[in-house]
Amino acid sequence: MSIAEVTSRQHRRRVRVWFGEHVIAQYVAEEPLAARYEQAMRRRFAGLKVTNDLLGPLESTD
Repeated sequence: MSIAEVTSRQHRRRVRVWFGEHVIAQYVAEEPLAARYEQAMRRRFAGLKVTNDLLGPLESTD
């Protein structure tokens, strides 16, 4: 992995929508897009947990 890839991944976020303990939607993007997606999912799934976490350099996006 190159330095550019590591630097790029350090600013990526993973947004997940949870139904109990199950992830029903996941989205990985740069911080501004992830924040926008998070807000959209909070409106769409008002009763469900929505998380927005920093995607570390060693984590997989799968």
